[in-house]
Amino acid sequence: TLKPIRVSGGMKIVPDYSVTDAPLPKVLVIPAQSGESDVLMNWIRKAAKQADMTMSVCTGAFLLAKTGLLDGLGATTHHGQYKMFEVEYPKVRLQRGMRFVDEGSVASSGGLSAGIDLAFHVVERYFGRGIAQATADNMEYQGQGWLDAKSNAAYAVATSSTQDHPLCPVCGMEANKDLHSEYKGKVYYFCSPDHKNAFELTPTKYLS
Repeated sequence: TLKPIRVSGGMKIVPDYSVTDAPLPKVLVIPAQSGESDVLMNWIRKAAKQADMTMSVCTGAFLLAKTGLLDGLGATTHHGQYKMFEVEYPKVRLQRGMRFVDEGSVASSGGLSAGIDLAFHVVERYFGRGIAQATADNMEYQGQGWLDAKSNAAYAVATSSTQDHPLCPVCGMEANKDLHSEYKGKVYYFCSPDHKNAFELTPTKYLS
């Protein structure tokens, strides 16, 4: 709708268009966000057919994957969501340790700052390496991830949960020892009540 919204950090956004009359973009960016609807999903599918590229940033990959546009393709997301992404979207080939994955008309980036690198990669696709580098220099951006998509190798291998440093079995992030559940004689710890509930509903899904 055209109703103003507040996003993270308190910034207020006043839309110029609603999802029903927004012009179709050449580059469609799906950020990390919450909320979805059939109207939004259908609009993304429609826009993606005409766009040069549809790209996600961070956990926006979950929404992009839900459209089916990533089925059979490689993709990445925030490293703390690798496990959940694999569980929820088995038709997508998760690429661990990548700053971004470019599949032609569809692309995805890792978490947060990796979205900047995918953006520079898109600039390079349109205007070439020289213009992309000049843009980075003008912004005083020293990151080199846009030149090497495989440079997120620090997150390529999943960390292991230990008794002293337990990790959430749902997402792999640091767990809160106050949130725990027992399954088949073993105690598991969780990062949030939502993940604890998800695990208790279908523990085998997260332990396979």
